[in-house]
Amino acid sequence: MERSRRRKVVAATIFFAHSIKHIYHSGHQSLIMPEIKMGMSLNRAQFGSFGTASAIAWWIGTMLAGYLGDRFNKRAGLIISLSLFLMGASLSLAGFINFYLAMVVVMFIVAIGPSMFHPPALGELSRNFPEQRGFVVSLHGMGASLGEVLGPPVVASLLSFMFWRDVLKLSIFPSLLVAIGVLLLIRGNSTDEENPRDGFTGYVASLLNLLKDRLLLILILASALRSIGETGVTGFLSLYLREDLGYSFATVAVVLSISQAAGIMTQPLLGYLSDKFGRKIILTSTTGLISLVAFGIGIVRPGIQLFFLIVLNGAFAIPLHHLFVAAALDLAQGITQSTVVSLIYGSGVVSIFIPYIVGLISDRFGIQSAFLFGGTVLLLPTMLLFSTRFSRFTK
Repeated sequence: MERSRRRKVVAATIFFAHSIKHIYHSGHQSLIMPEIKMGMSLNRAQFGSFGTASAIAWWIGTMLAGYLGDRFNKRAGLIISLSLFLMGASLSLAGFINFYLAMVVVMFIVAIGPSMFHPPALGELSRNFPEQRGFVVSLHGMGASLGEVLGPPVVASLLSFMFWRDVLKLSIFPSLLVAIGVLLLIRGNSTDEENPRDGFTGYVASLLNLLKDRLLLILILASALRSIGETGVTGFLSLYLREDLGYSFATVAVVLSISQAAGIMTQPLLGYLSDKFGRKIILTSTTGLISLVAFGIGIVRPGIQLFFLIVLNGAFAIPLHHLFVAAALDLAQGITQSTVVSLIYGSGVVSIFIPYIVGLISDRFGIQSAFLFGGTVLLLPTMLLFSTRFSRFTK
């Protein structure tokens, strides 16, 4: 009974912290980033370079957190708390920056904190709920969707009476409070023992052994291709709405919030279906769908059709990512739960220059070309997953 109660506390705390993390993420990406671009008079390539800097930092932080999350799994709460604190502190620093090159460096720092969240958090959930992995990982993703819903209106309300720099400067305070709460509630709740005696050499050996799994390598490759494609869509969608279509930040907030609200409903459903019918059919069909949605966003005229496609993208993009995580966790061995998570999240390293490249493309051919690029690339993981023979995953 005590173990059951502790597991629920862990799950609820991670769910809440994940929601807060994504309130920061969605508010920053959808509303603050366009304001930075326009306020500093940058072109789209320069705007894309922020995404490139963030992607490099994201990979470094994710792989580091994977190692720490597995070697020191009883300190998952500490690592998650550090992630949240660094997120708020670095965003506060961004509020003081006035020059483009300095902002590129700060955008690198900004990505370190959030990138450290998922490996220890999902590793902790996987260890505590091995029999409901797909479902609980999807619930974790639902926390992300909730944060993505709340982030734009929260930031829009702040921007209605504050300058964007002031919003950034205040970012440290809520993140610090949540970090302290996570540290108190998750401390010592892991079901596994730490394995410090193996050290880094033992970790590398277990990682190399894990990478011999052909199906895991396919999942990593498919996730990497998905990351490249989605960068062309999500990286420029809010800028398209704000700058090209001339929507106010309040309108952008409403549109993106409704989009992410759809993900709250689809997230647990897709997780349940993948547990029941296997990962392949859900992964393949969802990847194919968001590819078609990306093409649609690049083609349709502004209006109800565009709104519908943006809602569809929000309904399936975040759930898809967490389905990849659940599939990879099925293949995890021994103490490598957090490492497997870091491999899926870290696979996005292949897209580090994509924001800048897509920015160059959209400067030359128009911003719709970013969405057409994304849709084309997303066809590749769809075909890869469809042609791969999956063994039925354990629940």
